[in-house]
Amino acid sequence: MPLELHSMPAPGARVVVAMSGGVDSSVTAGLLAEAGYDVVGITLQLYDHGVAIGRKGACCAGRDIHDARAVADRIGIPHYVLDYESRFRESVIEDFADSYLRGETPIPCVRCNQTVKFRDLLATARDLGAAALATGHYVQRVAGADGPELHRAADPTKDQSYFLFATTADQLEYLRFPLGGLAKAETRALAERLALPVAAKPDSQDICFVPDGGYAGIVEKLRPEAGDPGEIVDLDGRVLGRHDGIVNYTIGQRRGLGIGGRTDSTEPLYVVRLEPDVRRVVVGPRAALACDRIALDEVNWLGEGAVPVDGRWAEVKLRSTMAPVGATVRATGPCGAEVILDEPAFGVSPGQACVVYDGARVLGGGWIRRARH
Repeated sequence: MPLELHSMPAPGARVVVAMSGGVDSSVTAGLLAEAGYDVVGITLQLYDHGVAIGRKGACCAGRDIHDARAVADRIGIPHYVLDYESRFRESVIEDFADSYLRGETPIPCVRCNQTVKFRDLLATARDLGAAALATGHYVQRVAGADGPELHRAADPTKDQSYFLFATTADQLEYLRFPLGGLAKAETRALAERLALPVAAKPDSQDICFVPDGGYAGIVEKLRPEAGDPGEIVDLDGRVLGRHDGIVNYTIGQRRGLGIGGRTDSTEPLYVVRLEPDVRRVVVGPRAALACDRIALDEVNWLGEGAVPVDGRWAEVKLRSTMAPVGATVRATGPCGAEVILDEPAFGVSPGQACVVYDGARVLGGGWIRRARH
Protein backbone atom coordinates (compact mmCIF):
# COMPACT_ATOMS: atom_id res chain seq x y z
CA MET A 1 0.00 0.00 0.00
CA PRO A 2 1.77 3.22 -1.12
CA LEU A 3 -0.23 5.41 1.25
CA GLU A 4 0.72 4.77 4.85
CA LEU A 5 -2.88 4.60 6.06
CA HIS A 6 -2.40 0.97 7.13
CA SER A 7 -0.52 2.17 10.21
CA MET A 8 -3.25 4.64 11.18
CA PRO A 9 -5.74 4.20 14.02
CA ALA A 10 -9.16 2.90 13.02
CA PRO A 11 -11.24 5.27 10.85
CA GLY A 12 -13.37 7.58 12.96
CA ALA A 13 -10.54 8.30 15.37
CA ARG A 14 -9.48 11.91 15.84
CA VAL A 15 -6.22 12.84 14.10
CA VAL A 16 -4.55 16.22 14.31
CA VAL A 17 -2.78 17.27 11.10
CA ALA A 18 0.00 19.86 11.19
CA MET A 19 -1.00 22.07 8.25
CA SER A 20 1.71 24.39 6.95
CA GLY A 21 -0.33 25.64 4.00
CA GLY A 22 1.74 23.63 1.52
CA VAL A 23 0.63 20.85 -0.77
CA ASP A 24 2.07 17.99 1.31
CA SER A 25 0.31 18.69 4.60
CA SER A 26 -2.84 19.67 2.70
CA VAL A 27 -2.94 16.31 0.92
CA THR A 28 -2.32 14.57 4.24
CA ALA A 29 -5.37 16.29 5.75
CA GLY A 30 -7.48 15.63 2.66
CA LEU A 31 -6.64 11.93 2.49
CA LEU A 32 -7.36 11.36 6.16
CA ALA A 33 -10.66 13.23 5.98
CA GLU A 34 -11.60 11.20 2.89
CA ALA A 35 -10.74 7.99 4.74
CA GLY A 36 -13.21 8.81 7.50
CA TYR A 37 -11.02 10.24 10.25
CA ASP A 38 -12.08 13.05 12.56
CA VAL A 39 -9.43 15.44 11.27
CA VAL A 40 -8.46 18.63 13.07
CA GLY A 41 -6.10 20.94 11.19
CA ILE A 42 -3.64 23.05 13.15
CA THR A 43 -1.38 25.73 11.73
CA LEU A 44 1.32 27.29 13.86
CA GLN A 45 1.94 31.02 13.83
CA LEU A 46 5.67 31.01 14.41
CA TYR A 47 6.63 34.62 13.89
CA ASP A 48 5.04 38.00 13.24
CA HIS A 49 2.70 38.00 10.25
CA GLY A 50 3.84 41.42 9.12
CA VAL A 51 7.31 40.10 8.36
CA ALA A 52 5.88 37.46 6.08
CA ILE A 53 3.15 39.22 4.13
CA GLY A 54 3.84 39.02 0.43
CA ARG A 55 6.70 36.56 0.80
CA LYS A 56 6.83 33.38 -1.22
CA GLY A 57 8.56 30.09 -0.53
CA ALA A 58 8.39 30.14 3.28
CA CYS A 59 6.46 27.50 5.17
CA CYS A 60 5.19 29.65 8.03
CA ALA A 61 4.30 32.92 6.30
CA GLY A 62 0.98 34.74 6.63
CA ARG A 63 -0.02 33.64 3.14
CA ASP A 64 0.47 30.04 4.17
CA ILE A 65 -1.88 30.39 7.12
CA HIS A 66 -4.50 31.71 4.69
CA ASP A 67 -3.86 28.75 2.35
CA ALA A 68 -4.16 26.22 5.18
CA ARG A 69 -7.50 27.71 6.19
CA ALA A 70 -8.72 27.57 2.57
CA VAL A 71 -7.79 23.88 2.35
CA ALA A 72 -9.56 23.12 5.62
CA ASP A 73 -12.69 24.84 4.32
CA ARG A 74 -12.48 22.87 1.08
CA ILE A 75 -12.29 19.47 2.80
CA GLY A 76 -14.67 20.41 5.60
CA ILE A 77 -12.53 20.09 8.70
CA PRO A 78 -12.06 22.44 11.67
CA HIS A 79 -8.90 24.53 11.51
CA TYR A 80 -7.09 26.38 14.26
CA VAL A 81 -4.13 28.76 14.25
CA LEU A 82 -2.03 28.53 17.39
CA ASP A 83 0.32 31.31 18.46
CA TYR A 84 3.64 29.59 19.08
CA GLU A 85 5.68 32.68 18.36
CA SER A 86 7.37 32.91 21.76
CA ARG A 87 8.15 29.17 21.80
CA PHE A 88 9.57 29.35 18.27
CA ARG A 89 11.72 32.35 19.09
CA GLU A 90 13.15 30.72 22.20
CA SER A 91 13.66 27.19 20.86
CA VAL A 92 14.59 27.91 17.24
CA ILE A 93 15.51 31.51 16.40
CA GLU A 94 17.56 32.22 19.54
CA ASP A 95 19.28 28.84 19.21
CA PHE A 96 19.99 29.62 15.53
CA ALA A 97 21.69 32.90 16.45
CA ASP A 98 23.67 31.39 19.33
CA SER A 99 24.88 28.58 17.09
CA TYR A 100 26.33 31.01 14.54
CA LEU A 101 27.91 32.97 17.38
CA ARG A 102 29.72 29.77 18.39
CA GLY A 103 31.09 29.39 14.87
CA GLU A 104 28.66 26.62 13.95
CA THR A 105 26.35 26.09 10.97
CA PRO A 106 22.92 25.30 12.43
CA ILE A 107 19.92 23.48 10.97
CA PRO A 108 16.87 25.31 12.36
CA CYS A 109 14.37 22.98 10.66
CA VAL A 110 15.63 20.09 12.80
CA ARG A 111 15.30 22.18 15.97
CA CYS A 112 11.78 23.18 14.93
CA ASN A 113 10.75 19.55 14.44
CA GLN A 114 12.50 18.56 17.66
CA THR A 115 10.91 21.21 19.85
CA VAL A 116 7.98 23.25 18.57
CA LYS A 117 6.37 20.58 16.39
CA PHE A 118 7.14 17.16 17.84
CA ARG A 119 7.21 18.31 21.46
CA ASP A 120 4.80 21.23 21.87
CA LEU A 121 2.33 20.53 19.04
CA LEU A 122 2.30 16.84 19.90
CA ALA A 123 1.31 17.70 23.46
CA THR A 124 -1.47 19.93 22.12
CA ALA A 125 -2.74 17.08 19.92
CA ARG A 126 -2.92 14.81 22.95
CA ASP A 127 -4.82 17.50 24.86
CA LEU A 128 -7.36 17.54 22.02
CA GLY A 129 -7.94 13.81 22.46
CA ALA A 130 -6.31 12.86 19.16
CA ALA A 131 -5.14 9.32 18.58
CA ALA A 132 -2.29 10.52 16.36
CA LEU A 133 -0.51 13.56 14.98
CA ALA A 134 0.00 13.36 11.20
CA THR A 135 2.37 15.46 9.09
CA GLY A 136 3.26 15.80 5.43
CA HIS A 137 6.90 14.77 5.88
CA TYR A 138 8.42 12.36 3.38
CA VAL A 139 9.56 9.64 5.76
CA GLN A 140 8.20 6.21 6.61
CA ARG A 141 7.06 4.78 9.92
CA VAL A 142 7.54 1.02 9.72
CA ALA A 143 6.35 -1.58 12.24
CA GLY A 144 9.30 -3.37 13.84
CA ALA A 145 9.77 -6.17 16.33
CA ASP A 146 10.37 -3.66 19.13
CA GLY A 147 7.94 -0.96 17.98
CA PRO A 148 7.69 1.52 15.13
CA GLU A 149 10.87 2.34 13.23
CA LEU A 150 11.79 5.46 11.29
CA HIS A 151 12.75 4.77 7.66
CA ARG A 152 13.70 6.81 4.63
CA ALA A 153 10.95 7.87 2.25
CA ALA A 154 10.29 5.76 -0.83
CA ASP A 155 11.21 8.76 -3.02
CA PRO A 156 14.93 9.43 -2.37
CA THR A 157 14.69 12.90 -3.91
CA LYS A 158 12.15 13.99 -1.27
CA ASP A 159 13.39 12.00 1.73
CA GLN A 160 13.36 14.10 4.92
CA SER A 161 14.64 11.52 7.38
CA TYR A 162 17.85 13.51 7.99
CA PHE A 163 15.76 16.36 9.41
CA LEU A 164 13.79 14.03 11.70
CA PHE A 165 16.67 12.18 13.38
CA ALA A 166 15.81 13.76 16.75
CA THR A 167 12.32 12.18 16.79
CA THR A 168 12.13 10.05 19.92
CA ALA A 169 10.72 6.55 20.19
CA ASP A 170 7.79 7.86 22.27
CA GLN A 171 7.01 10.52 19.68
CA LEU A 172 7.23 7.97 16.87
CA GLU A 173 4.54 5.89 18.58
CA TYR A 174 2.14 8.82 18.16
CA LEU A 175 3.25 10.28 14.82
CA ARG A 176 2.05 9.27 11.37
CA PHE A 177 3.48 10.12 7.93
CA PRO A 178 0.91 9.14 5.26
CA LEU A 179 2.98 10.42 2.31
CA GLY A 180 6.16 8.47 3.05
CA GLY A 181 5.51 5.89 0.34
CA LEU A 182 4.71 8.42 -2.40
CA ALA A 183 6.68 10.32 -5.00
CA LYS A 184 6.05 14.07 -5.12
CA ALA A 185 4.30 13.75 -8.48
CA GLU A 186 1.80 11.36 -6.90
CA THR A 187 1.14 13.84 -4.11
CA ARG A 188 0.50 16.58 -6.67
CA ALA A 189 -1.91 14.28 -8.51
CA LEU A 190 -3.78 13.60 -5.27
CA ALA A 191 -4.01 17.33 -4.58
CA GLU A 192 -5.62 17.82 -7.98
CA ARG A 193 -8.03 14.92 -7.45
CA LEU A 194 -9.04 16.37 -4.09
CA ALA A 195 -9.46 19.78 -5.76
CA LEU A 196 -7.26 21.45 -3.17
CA PRO A 197 -6.62 25.16 -3.78
CA VAL A 198 -2.87 24.64 -3.22
CA ALA A 199 -2.47 21.86 -5.79
CA ALA A 200 -0.08 23.93 -7.93
CA LYS A 201 1.64 25.78 -5.07
CA PRO A 202 5.46 25.65 -5.26
CA ASP A 203 7.40 23.88 -2.53
CA SER A 204 8.92 26.06 0.18
CA GLN A 205 12.63 26.71 -0.22
CA ASP A 206 13.75 29.21 2.43
CA ILE A 207 14.20 28.83 6.14
CA CYS A 208 10.86 30.33 7.12
CA PHE A 209 12.21 33.21 9.23
CA VAL A 210 15.20 34.03 6.98
CA PRO A 211 14.09 36.15 4.01
CA ASP A 212 15.92 35.33 0.78
CA GLY A 213 18.62 33.38 2.58
CA GLY A 214 20.00 36.47 4.31
CA TYR A 215 20.74 34.71 7.57
CA ALA A 216 23.67 36.97 8.53
CA GLY A 217 21.39 39.98 8.93
CA ILE A 218 19.06 38.02 11.20
CA VAL A 219 21.93 36.82 13.38
CA GLU A 220 23.55 40.26 13.62
CA LYS A 221 20.21 41.79 14.61
CA LEU A 222 19.85 39.29 17.47
CA ARG A 223 23.55 39.07 18.34
CA PRO A 224 25.31 42.27 17.16
CA GLU A 225 28.70 40.92 18.23
CA ALA A 226 28.45 38.33 15.43
CA GLY A 227 29.35 41.16 13.04
CA ASP A 228 32.50 42.18 14.90
CA PRO A 229 35.50 42.38 12.53
CA GLY A 230 38.54 40.18 12.89
CA GLU A 231 41.47 38.55 11.14
CA ILE A 232 41.63 35.97 8.39
CA VAL A 233 44.74 33.85 8.94
CA ASP A 234 46.37 30.80 7.39
CA LEU A 235 47.20 27.61 9.26
CA ASP A 236 50.49 29.12 10.45
CA GLY A 237 48.76 32.17 11.88
CA ARG A 238 49.88 34.54 9.13
CA VAL A 239 47.35 37.33 8.64
CA LEU A 240 45.95 37.30 5.09
CA GLY A 241 43.13 39.81 5.51
CA ARG A 242 40.23 40.95 7.65
CA HIS A 243 36.57 40.04 7.81
CA ASP A 244 33.34 41.77 8.86
CA GLY A 245 32.05 39.05 11.18
CA ILE A 246 32.50 35.28 11.45
CA VAL A 247 28.77 34.96 10.85
CA ASN A 248 29.56 35.42 7.14
CA TYR A 249 31.73 32.28 6.99
CA THR A 250 31.10 28.54 7.14
CA ILE A 251 33.45 25.55 7.22
CA GLY A 252 34.38 24.48 3.69
CA GLN A 253 33.60 27.87 2.15
CA ARG A 254 35.83 28.74 -0.80
CA ARG A 255 34.23 31.72 -2.48
CA GLY A 256 33.88 35.19 -1.06
CA LEU A 257 36.83 34.99 1.32
CA GLY A 258 38.04 38.43 0.28
CA ILE A 259 41.70 37.41 0.12
CA GLY A 260 42.07 36.30 -3.48
CA GLY A 261 41.43 32.64 -2.60
CA ARG A 262 44.97 31.34 -3.18
CA THR A 263 48.11 30.49 -1.25
CA ASP A 264 51.63 31.22 -2.42
CA SER A 265 51.55 27.91 -4.27
CA THR A 266 48.32 28.96 -6.03
CA GLU A 267 46.37 26.24 -4.21
CA PRO A 268 42.76 27.32 -3.51
CA LEU A 269 41.95 28.28 0.08
CA TYR A 270 38.96 27.13 2.12
CA VAL A 271 37.61 28.03 5.52
CA VAL A 272 38.92 25.21 7.71
CA ARG A 273 38.15 26.55 11.18
CA LEU A 274 36.30 29.36 12.94
CA GLU A 275 37.61 30.68 16.26
CA PRO A 276 34.77 32.81 17.62
CA ASP A 277 36.47 33.62 20.94
CA VAL A 278 39.13 35.63 19.11
CA ARG A 279 36.95 36.46 16.05
CA ARG A 280 39.37 34.62 13.73
CA VAL A 281 38.70 32.85 10.43
CA VAL A 282 41.32 30.21 9.64
CA VAL A 283 41.84 29.20 6.02
CA GLY A 284 43.91 26.52 4.35
CA PRO A 285 44.10 24.02 1.48
CA ARG A 286 41.39 21.46 0.90
CA ALA A 287 43.49 18.73 2.53
CA ALA A 288 43.16 20.58 5.84
CA LEU A 289 39.38 20.02 5.73
CA ALA A 290 39.75 16.24 5.90
CA CYS A 291 38.58 14.53 9.08
CA ASP A 292 37.89 10.95 10.08
CA ARG A 293 36.67 11.35 13.67
CA ILE A 294 33.58 13.29 14.68
CA ALA A 295 32.29 13.98 18.19
CA LEU A 296 28.51 14.14 18.66
CA ASP A 297 26.31 15.31 21.50
CA GLU A 298 22.55 15.33 22.16
CA VAL A 299 22.46 11.87 20.59
CA ASN A 300 19.00 10.42 19.97
CA TRP A 301 19.06 6.65 19.42
CA LEU A 302 16.22 4.76 17.73
CA GLY A 303 18.03 1.46 17.33
CA GLU A 304 17.80 -1.46 19.69
CA GLY A 305 19.06 -0.65 23.17
CA ALA A 306 21.61 2.15 23.37
CA VAL A 307 24.54 3.20 21.22
CA PRO A 308 27.06 0.36 21.65
CA VAL A 309 30.08 1.25 23.78
CA ASP A 310 32.20 -1.10 21.67
CA GLY A 311 30.85 0.46 18.49
CA ARG A 312 28.90 -0.77 15.51
CA TRP A 313 29.33 -0.21 11.80
CA ALA A 314 26.63 1.78 10.01
CA GLU A 315 26.19 4.39 7.34
CA VAL A 316 26.08 8.08 8.22
CA LYS A 317 25.06 11.31 6.55
CA LEU A 318 26.97 14.43 7.62
CA ARG A 319 24.89 16.81 5.54
CA SER A 320 21.36 16.52 4.22
CA THR A 321 22.52 16.46 0.58
CA MET A 322 25.38 13.98 0.87
CA ALA A 323 25.30 10.26 0.14
CA PRO A 324 25.66 7.99 3.17
CA VAL A 325 29.19 6.81 3.98
CA GLY A 326 30.49 3.97 6.10
CA ALA A 327 31.50 4.58 9.70
CA THR A 328 31.78 3.02 13.15
CA VAL A 329 29.62 4.66 15.81
CA ARG A 330 30.40 4.18 19.50
CA ALA A 331 29.04 5.69 22.70
CA THR A 332 31.19 8.12 24.68
CA GLY A 333 28.67 8.91 27.40
CA PRO A 334 24.93 9.03 28.10
CA CYS A 335 24.28 11.59 25.32
CA GLY A 336 27.55 11.49 23.40
CA ALA A 337 29.05 9.42 20.61
CA GLU A 338 32.11 9.24 18.40
CA VAL A 339 31.89 8.53 14.68
CA ILE A 340 34.98 7.02 13.04
CA LEU A 341 34.69 7.31 9.28
CA ASP A 342 35.90 4.57 6.94
CA GLU A 343 37.29 7.29 4.67
CA PRO A 344 38.04 10.93 5.52
CA ALA A 345 35.29 13.46 4.82
CA PHE A 346 35.81 17.10 3.84
CA GLY A 347 34.13 20.21 5.20
CA VAL A 348 32.40 18.66 8.21
CA SER A 349 30.89 21.54 10.14
CA PRO A 350 29.99 21.79 13.84
CA GLY A 351 26.29 22.56 14.23
CA GLN A 352 25.24 20.17 11.48
CA ALA A 353 23.73 16.75 12.17
CA CYS A 354 25.23 13.31 11.77
CA VAL A 355 22.42 10.84 11.07
CA VAL A 356 23.02 7.10 11.36
CA TYR A 357 21.35 4.56 9.04
CA ASP A 358 21.05 0.81 8.75
CA GLY A 359 19.93 0.56 5.16
CA ALA A 360 16.70 2.54 4.97
CA ARG A 361 16.22 2.59 8.74
CA VAL A 362 17.21 5.61 10.80
CA LEU A 363 19.11 4.40 13.85
CA GLY A 364 19.43 7.89 15.28
CA GLY A 365 21.90 10.71 15.19
CA GLY A 366 23.37 13.66 17.01
CA TRP A 367 24.75 17.17 16.63
CA ILE A 368 28.30 17.54 15.36
CA ARG A 369 30.46 19.37 17.89
CA ARG A 370 34.02 18.59 16.76
CA ALA A 371 35.66 17.10 13.70
CA ARG A 372 39.31 16.04 13.71
CA HIS A 373 41.94 13.87 12.04
